[in-house]
Amino acid sequence: MNGHARLADIAAQAGVSEATVSRVLNGKPGVSSTTRQAVMTALDLMGYERPSRLRQRSNGLVGLVTPELDNPIFPAFAQAIEKALTQHGYTPVLCTQLPGGAPEDEFTELLVDRGVNGIVFVSGLHADTTARMDRYTRLTDRGLPIVLVDGYSEHIDAPFISPDDRLASRLAVQHLADLGHERIGLALGPRRFVPVIRKIEGYRQAMAQLLGATEVDDLIAHSLFSVEGGQAAAAQLLERGCTGIVCASDLMALGAIRACRERGLSVPGEVSVVGFDDSPLIAFTDPPLTTVRKPIGAMASAAVQTLLEEVNGAPARHVELVFQPELVVRGSTGSGPLVNR
Repeated sequence: MNGHARLADIAAQAGVSEATVSRVLNGKPGVSSTTRQAVMTALDLMGYERPSRLRQRSNGLVGLVTPELDNPIFPAFAQAIEKALTQHGYTPVLCTQLPGGAPEDEFTELLVDRGVNGIVFVSGLHADTTARMDRYTRLTDRGLPIVLVDGYSEHIDAPFISPDDRLASRLAVQHLADLGHERIGLALGPRRFVPVIRKIEGYRQAMAQLLGATEVDDLIAHSLFSVEGGQAAAAQLLERGCTGIVCASDLMALGAIRACRERGLSVPGEVSVVGFDDSPLIAFTDPPLTTVRKPIGAMASAAVQTLLEEVNGAPARHVELVFQPELVVRGSTGSGPLVNR
């Protein structure tokens, strides 16, 4: 294909003249940034390489390791972290763990081989109290900056970024107690995860303080962090007479609503359900989900800022930055049996 035909194609795609395309490609002045961007986008869309002098110099690569992206909270996190990295001129390298796919350690090795400047781990093995932490200490011993989101270990000399999981449970229990619910159940993922342990602590404390309920073991149900998991956990809680169910994720809450409907119980008429995360699209469920919002934007900025401080030479700090969640009341919670009497 000759150069003239190529110029004509790019000009047509970008909606500008060939002379303008030529000016942009040759780095000549006198072209507005909007027009320059339109020509670059046309190049990208048509599969042409950008001329090397026009490629943005990257400050370096930063790895981002996330769990599977089925739960919409993880792509939302990834997007927020990638955006913050790009704004600082770094190129994010996203590694997503798939069930049965490459484990976290393999991704880490791959990223280190690629010469990344640092790695952000989101909800990784650092959140699992049964996992070995030497996989992280090996990185910090080598002086590689890492930041760990959603989990905590006293053995890793690195910054942690967490939501206040205890407060999240408290906000949900408080909301349901205010509505007149007394039998309030808690549906969570496996008990070995730090956020689960903390949510239980917050729940026990709130139930004791707000409702005088100290024997709450039978109101706590563990399953998987998925719609099916929420459905299974909620089924147990409904059998135990719960009229309010606090869930450890929005997906679990959708499963809990499904479990209610299977039994012919209406939400929020007979049972109230609260989620956690406030992940994208959750405001549009039926009913729209009352949930405790995890402050993703603030957590992502803090993760990137903390990591880049270290990349730029600040010493590693073993510190946990804890972010406040907030209750978002929508349509899945309503008055409990006390109010209905």
